[in-house]
Amino acid sequence: MSHTPQPLGAPVVRREGRDKVTGAARYSAERNLPGCLYAWPVPATVPRGRVTAIRTDDALALPGVRAVLTHENAPRTEKPDDPILAVLQDDRVPHRGWQIALVVADTLEGARAGAEALHITYETAPHDVVLTEDHPGLYTPRTANGGYPAVRERGDFDRAFAAAPVRIDATYTLGALHNHPMEPHASTAHWSPDGHLTLYDSGQGATTVRDSLATVFGLRPDQVTVVSEHVGGGFGSKGTPRPQTVLAAMAALHTGHPVELAMPRRHMAAVVGHRAPTVQRVRLGAEADGTLTSVAHEVISHTSTVKEFVEQAAVPARVMYGSAHSRTVHRVTALDVPSPSWMRAPGEAPGMYALESALDELASALGIDPVELRLRNDPADEPDSGKPFSSRGLAACLREGAARFGWHDRDPRPAIRREGALLLGTGVASATYPVYISASHASAHAAADGSYRIAVNATDIGTGARTVLAQIAAGVLATPVENVTVDIGNSELPDAPLAGGSSGTASWGWSVHKAATELVRQLGERTGPLPDGGVTATADTGSETAAESPYARHAFGAQFAEVAVDSRTGEVRVRRMLGVFAAGRILNSRTARSQFVGGMTMGLGMALTEGSTMDPVFGDFTESDLASYHVPSCADAVGIEAHWIDEEDPHLNPMGSKGIGEIGIVGAAAAIGNAVRHATGTRLRTLPLTPDRLLPHLP
Repeated sequence: MSHTPQPLGAPVVRREGRDKVTGAARYSAERNLPGCLYAWPVPATVPRGRVTAIRTDDALALPGVRAVLTHENAPRTEKPDDPILAVLQDDRVPHRGWQIALVVADTLEGARAGAEALHITYETAPHDVVLTEDHPGLYTPRTANGGYPAVRERGDFDRAFAAAPVRIDATYTLGALHNHPMEPHASTAHWSPDGHLTLYDSGQGATTVRDSLATVFGLRPDQVTVVSEHVGGGFGSKGTPRPQTVLAAMAALHTGHPVELAMPRRHMAAVVGHRAPTVQRVRLGAEADGTLTSVAHEVISHTSTVKEFVEQAAVPARVMYGSAHSRTVHRVTALDVPSPSWMRAPGEAPGMYALESALDELASALGIDPVELRLRNDPADEPDSGKPFSSRGLAACLREGAARFGWHDRDPRPAIRREGALLLGTGVASATYPVYISASHASAHAAADGSYRIAVNATDIGTGARTVLAQIAAGVLATPVENVTVDIGNSELPDAPLAGGSSGTASWGWSVHKAATELVRQLGERTGPLPDGGVTATADTGSETAAESPYARHAFGAQFAEVAVDSRTGEVRVRRMLGVFAAGRILNSRTARSQFVGGMTMGLGMALTEGSTMDPVFGDFTESDLASYHVPSCADAVGIEAHWIDEEDPHLNPMGSKGIGEIGIVGAAAAIGNAVRHATGTRLRTLPLTPDRLLPHLP
């Protein structure tokens, strides 16, 4: 390894990579605490109602079974900040899969056997789990996720749309999607004799989990320690605490032993969140030259009866293309379904699929190249807010991508290119994701031996946070990156926000940059050797991040895809994908490319393989494991390339960076769908584009 300073942006190898591939990295369900017991959750098997009885005698008689927790004997908790954490507190069953008991045993196998030996009876009630366009329970919420207004109108959409010479009116539907990180949601809990709770948790933010558990168990935050040292993916589903955190802590409190609880894969669809299904109507009115005059994006989705969660899918239409007249609306209905939650690029991923598909339909109706149509409607200011963009590299991404992809060599006519039975096509879509930054704390320490240590309660969910934060600090300290140690993933470190909303590196990095800058100042004022204890500087970015920016801050991208559709089987294969992104300064080219490609791969799954259906009678998701919910394999994800443009933006943070974890998924599904339409001449408006859906429309 080099011992010379490396510039920010260099492809520094992830410092925990070897630990992960050799098994040295320990995850939340691998703590092996002395005397640890194992827990197995018991889900409700009715779609709505209440538990009338749980007979535990047979389970408790099994060898090794230590306890069965139910609503009748579980520790009482305080009202949580998230209603999904109010587990084992009453007899209600708001949806199938809601956890109604927990069996604790000496072994995992014993706990599972105990769960199967329970005898449970219910009183059922009628249920409603199917989202429809005309559902009588639909209402308009005050806000959508992120605090965005649910409804925004500019100008007179109805008049402008009626007068437009060219109009598109199309409805796009997406079923539910599931995050399915490789590591399931898992927690290992331990209570010390003085009442201090320690939780090893697979979560995206140890500070957030600590505060939630303190609320639930009536503790001060300093009486809870949450450790999230290594996390095997989350994609949003671990962004806030999930029930296993409370259940593990309950079981440890009840038994007096450490307790490990790893969520069974088949249970996850019902308890850790999902991307809600959506019905999206997009209407575009344009002049003959392609200038948009009117844009409407109206979204219907579901939430649960447990809490309101409104996917903000119409929000991207407020950002992307200029038009004098606009209407963006979210409506939602509360059904007897599991609570939806965050999933990679919430709002942007489903919303941009619909908007970018409609743009492609408009390009076809106008006879204008899809890239050119987007360029003609690229605004200088954010349409909805009127703020100038801090930087907007969409046009550069489109032009660079078109050149790299060979876009302008294509025949625009649909269903023309063939290789035997294969129909070939290409498609393009834009991508966007907002810049989010939250307040963070960090410390920077200079040791007497010349080394440095950074402390910040960041979480590395597989993105390479340790490495990039070390690079940020090393750049300020003017020292080789290997001379900087980074401590993260423990709530006893300086408080920091969760890894979510593509905001982690920007938020943590700002506080690290500030702490390192202060350390440099302190060291510059000193003479002579450092004391044995070294010197420490701290930073809090609360004041900087609280100020509202006068700029609209977003990352942008352009994604291109080439597909081959087998006219005999309906199978779609993506031959190549290209993403070009404008995301401020790229801090580590190696980890950034990994994030972009990973997001595009997830978008490929959204387009072609991933789908989840709600059984109207059974009342739960049919595809509840990885045998039936099909994520892309390595054989599916071939020829995926990611590039970026050099974008200088002084209005972001000291590093000049934008988030990159989510924008990769945003335009991918639309680009593939548009390519399938170009290949076949048929526009299908429901994802995923599986063979059974395509085959009836193929020659």
